[in-house]
Amino acid sequence: MTRTPETIGFIGLGLMGHGMAKNIVEKGYPLTVIAHRNRAPIEDLVTRGATEAASLPDLARRSSIIFMCLTGAPEAAAAVAAMKADLAPGTVIVDCSTGEPTVTLRLAAEMAAQGVAYADAPLSRTPKEAWEGTLDCMVGADPAIFARIEPVIATWAGRTVHIGQVGDGHKMKLLNNFLSLGYAALYAEALALSRKVGIPVDRFDKVIRGGRMDCGFYQTFMGYALEGNREAHKFTLANAYKDLRYLETMANAASMATPVASAAKNSFATAINAGGDGAADYVPHLVDFIARANGIR
Repeated sequence: MTRTPETIGFIGLGLMGHGMAKNIVEKGYPLTVIAHRNRAPIEDLVTRGATEAASLPDLARRSSIIFMCLTGAPEAAAAVAAMKADLAPGTVIVDCSTGEPTVTLRLAAEMAAQGVAYADAPLSRTPKEAWEGTLDCMVGADPAIFARIEPVIATWAGRTVHIGQVGDGHKMKLLNNFLSLGYAALYAEALALSRKVGIPVDRFDKVIRGGRMDCGFYQTFMGYALEGNREAHKFTLANAYKDLRYLETMANAASMATPVASAAKNSFATAINAGGDGAADYVPHLVDFIARANGIR
């Protein structure tokens, strides 16, 4: 049987979503998008061939596959609730947010009751890779649903791993972010201590860079800590804190102690509760907050 060509809806045109949606429409899929606060991505995508929806129900009626790239689980749940009455059986919702697995499973069960499939497909890497179409993606979905959505994901992902069933993508994303954000907390504290004992950042970097402790995330982090590039990694401290709270919730449900994850979470809590622009600053800026907490300017 020949399947009708997919029509794609996209909700969440932020730092990551704009580039993802750009690749979907430029690679030939009919795309419907919706505005939130910032109209600039909408206007750009319309010039590339996308159509703007008047509302979330309107987007739901126009789309056979709907991608959501939102801040977290509450925003994803609110979007699904707004579309629910207008989703046709056979529609697939693909949640690319960093979500809470328990919420993902609840939404999947609600959608299955009306013949709508749900998949979680969170992302790794940065807005630069989103724009270039080379993100990493980890997918939780029934195999048949994965086969259906994978060609669309391939428009914006350079590497896609089918982790398992619904919810497994978000579980793996939390583990992935635990590693990267744990590194960030370690780097920030190590750099503060380095300066406390009289070793400048550039000399610290000469030892680590190119050695066994070097990695891509280290280099991105040092893009700010050493070179001063404030946009080296555009992922906010507030989102980092949220993701580590989700990780703790997942661990609590599994009856597991998280001494390292909780310590990393508290580093980010220190930053976003320090006043100023902590919640809007990006992950590598954590180095400044940890330094200031230790009397280093």
